[in-house]
Amino acid sequence: MKKTYLLTPGPTPIPESVSAALARPLIHHRTKAFEAIFEEVRAGLRELFQTKQEVLLLTATGTGAMDAAVANLFSSGDEVLVLNAGKFGERWTLIAQAYGLGVVELKAQVGDSFNPRIVEEALKDHPEVKAILFQASETSTGVRLPVKEICAAAQAAGVLSVCDAITALGVFDLPMDSWGIDVLITGSQKALMIPPGLAMIALGDRAWKMAESSNLPHFYFDLKKEKKMQAKNQTAWTPAISLIVGLAESLKLIREEGLQAVFARHEMLAQATRAAVAALGLELLAKKSPSTAVTAVKVPAAIKDGKLIPKIMRDKYGVTIVGGQDELEGKIIRLSHIGYCDRFDIVTGLSALELVLAELGHPVELGKGVGAALKVFQSEAIL
Repeated sequence: MKKTYLLTPGPTPIPESVSAALARPLIHHRTKAFEAIFEEVRAGLRELFQTKQEVLLLTATGTGAMDAAVANLFSSGDEVLVLNAGKFGERWTLIAQAYGLGVVELKAQVGDSFNPRIVEEALKDHPEVKAILFQASETSTGVRLPVKEICAAAQAAGVLSVCDAITALGVFDLPMDSWGIDVLITGSQKALMIPPGLAMIALGDRAWKMAESSNLPHFYFDLKKEKKMQAKNQTAWTPAISLIVGLAESLKLIREEGLQAVFARHEMLAQATRAAVAALGLELLAKKSPSTAVTAVKVPAAIKDGKLIPKIMRDKYGVTIVGGQDELEGKIIRLSHIGYCDRFDIVTGLSALELVLAELGHPVELGKGVGAALKVFQSEAIL
């Protein structure tokens, strides 16, 4: 028997109590029982988003909420500024173009983030832009973007900030209201610790005002209809009932741990992973602004086929990580530390990584990476 470990940036492991909640007998969604659970979930999501706004639940993956944001906010002929730091930044461009919007794209070098001054200059050069579309954490490259500064630039220019925080919300601090984030998006299979199938989106006052004049076509993702229904603890369409029941439990776990403690745990795990990477003679892809959600590591030169690392880790040792996408395929590996993840999950993942690196010809002193991670854990006051 081989025990398995999931260290991918989505889906992520599910706590036992959440699994139990997901397995409860199905209830009907047009009942008082469902409404009570939905009311609890709505309150928990507002706490997580740190907002007074309604956080809308959509039965979709996070990309559905990205699609809904574009379809509900903009009108034919509008232009948007996209900050493309990787594959998911590129997704904003593709969605906007699918709806016929004009796109001004700023593209970062692979592994780099954005200097807020460059964003400010782009807004001055393109005064017709209606919004900035960007990620808080670019999952494909392990880069963290300066969300607070980007939102400040958007406010100064009188445009909306639309933030995909699918692998960031519940990982590091993203206070929607105090930072003035106009639209904030996440998905269920990341820090929320439930299976894929739910997307969450919250709009601020400026975004709701723009939505009033939007003329782009939408039907299923009608946010105004959802807002009206969800205020009554119902949904416009049949929801993913079991996922919402599981979400109530996962939000309870987050509340019990405390948001700041959740953020501190993720930061500790990220620091330990980076320390291990350095000790093993490996190089981060995102050197200047690494994400707390996922660590992207360059495949060492001694290993000619980088795709073998996640394959052997999964097949031989039961530890699932992911490699790179598109131009980064075979060139990086990505180790996640999101959600239901703690110190010894990281130690296990690093142990498997050391064994595989040694097997593939990278010089490794076994235990060196693990030891570096343990020193980070030892130094934490949490211990």
